[in-house]
Amino acid sequence: MTPFACRNAARYVQQGKVIAYPTEAVFGLGCHPLDAQAVKQILKIKQRPVSKGLILIASDFSQLRPYVADVADEFLEQAFKTWPGPNTWLFPKNPATPYWLTGDFETIAVRVSAHPVVQDLCNTAGTALVSTSANRSQQEPARSALQCRFKQLSVDMIVNGQVDLSARPSVITDLLSGKLIRT
Repeated sequence: MTPFACRNAARYVQQGKVIAYPTEAVFGLGCHPLDAQAVKQILKIKQRPVSKGLILIASDFSQLRPYVADVADEFLEQAFKTWPGPNTWLFPKNPATPYWLTGDFETIAVRVSAHPVVQDLCNTAGTALVSTSANRSQQEPARSALQCRFKQLSVDMIVNGQVDLSARPSVITDLLSGKLIRT
């Protein structure tokens, strides 16, 4: 991604717009996590109920810190061993974390990504991003910018980039119990 494209996408995020962007395995739909209207637009695109919650993706844990509750160092170390990478952890949520991010859960799904586009976007925007697969519920996720266009997802911008076509969506693990939610 060119520096211009990155600044443009980051500006869209800061302006409350919805973008599609490459992650490790699939294209994601993203926006600023604290923009309720943008999150509502993503849920509408996906035809997904708010009660299910969403994943936040970041370039560094410091961008996720405002959304998670304090946990013991051994739990942090467990997550840090898998980051950056395609591992999503369910952390206890910070009580101030909005319902539109956590849904009906007392946890929030977070990931520090190794994908260079995600790293650049989050660093340039200065924030974590909402990250949910670029598709309507029960459909296959987009794995290219072209597939995002074909799926007519009504996003404000599609960021070009590659996904690892052999990769699977991230593993999701509950941090405190160690229970695998998605393998």
